[in-house]
Amino acid sequence: MQRNLPVEKYKRYLLLERGLSSNTIDAYMADLQKLVDFMEARNLSFTGIRLQHLEEFLAELHDNDIKARSVARTISGIKSFFHYLVLDGVIEENPSQLLEAPKIGLKLPVVLSIEEIDSILDSIDVSTAEGTRNYAIIETLYSCGLRVSELTNLRFSDLFFDEGFIRVLGKGDKQRLVPISETAIQKINNYLFYRQRQIVKKGSEDIVFTSSRGSAISRITVFYYIRQYAGAAGINKEIGPHVFRHSFATHLLERGANIRVIQEMLGHEKITTTEIYTHIDRSFLRQEIIEHHPRNKK
Repeated sequence: MQRNLPVEKYKRYLLLERGLSSNTIDAYMADLQKLVDFMEARNLSFTGIRLQHLEEFLAELHDNDIKARSVARTISGIKSFFHYLVLDGVIEENPSQLLEAPKIGLKLPVVLSIEEIDSILDSIDVSTAEGTRNYAIIETLYSCGLRVSELTNLRFSDLFFDEGFIRVLGKGDKQRLVPISETAIQKINNYLFYRQRQIVKKGSEDIVFTSSRGSAISRITVFYYIRQYAGAAGINKEIGPHVFRHSFATHLLERGANIRVIQEMLGHEKITTTEIYTHIDRSFLRQEIIEHHPRNKK
C-alpha cells in the first residue's frame, strides 16, 4: 500500500489500540487499498468522499464478480476506517454509515463424523517420525479445536500435561487455556521420542511441531498432509485443518456441551460466531429424522 497518512495512522490504531493480529490487519489493509485506488482514479479525498461514491465503489466490486461475502467484509473494513477518521477528527460525518452489506446465505462448515476422523488417523503410517508427528497434529487439532496457526505456533512452554491443559495464542494475540485429552497427550509424547532427537534450527527450539528441516511446520504442510490422508481414507469432502476445529465444536454440542463453554474453548470473541454450530446441530437432527422416521420411508 502506498504511503498515505490517514491509512498509516489507521493501521497503527488497529495494531496498538484494537490489538488485532497481523493477518487480520493485512486483510483490512488489502480491502482498504481497493478503496484508495478507486478514490485516486477519481481524484477523491477522504474529506470529500460521500455515500454515493462508496456505493459506486461497491457497484464496481460487484461488476468485477467479487463474491458477496468478500464485499461484506470490505464494507465492514470501510465502516471501521471511516469511524476511525471521525474519532481522529479527520472528518466530521461518517459517509459509510448508511452502507448496506449484501445478504449472505448461511454457509455451514464441513464437519467430519467420528468414523471419518478415525479413518483418516488409521491411514497414517505411525512407524515413521513423519507419520507419528502428523498423527499427533491431527489428534491435537481435533481434541483441542485449534486453528492451524495456533497449532503451528504451539511451544513446549505452552504444554501443561500434568494439569491437562495447553496454552494457546489465538487471534489478536489473546491467550486461552484449552483442555487436552489423554489421547492427544499420548500421541504428542509418542512424537516427542523423535522430536527430541531432531536437530532444530536456531529460534525453533521451543516449537513443538517441526518440519524435517528443523523449523516450525508450516500451515501449507499441514494442509497437504491432511488432504493426502483424507484421500487415502476415501473421504471426498473438502478437507483442511479447520474441518477438525468444526468437528470438535459440533461433536461437543451434539453431546450436550454448553455453547458458552465451546465459545471459550474456540476463543471466539462473540457468541454469534459460535452459534453457527447450533445450525449444524439442527441440520444434523433434521437429517437424522428424515433418514429414520417411518413417515419418510418410501
